[in-house]
Amino acid sequence: MILTSEKKRELFKKFGKSEKNTGSTEGQVAVFTHRINHLTEHLKVNKKDFVTQRSLLKLVGQRKSLLNYLKNNDITRYRAVIKELDLRK
Repeated sequence: MILTSEKKRELFKKFGKSEKNTGSTEGQVAVFTHRINHLTEHLKVNKKDFVTQRSLLKLVGQRKSLLNYLKNNDITRYRAVIKELDLRK
């Protein structure tokens, strides 16, 4: 479940509308969500891995900032991303 370059291209193609559009907010949120899910599974097994726990919290904060930006600028794209990634918000 590690984030390979092929998986990253696939996420950007699906959410960023192009493999080359790596700066799109939707694509970045999708990559962050994939990494957050991976780190969450890691922490279920390794409960005392505090460095990973800190990394996870930083990723959640970055994703939240991007989602707030998207919500303030284009609510329809925000709702589509939330629905597609199955995030509760």
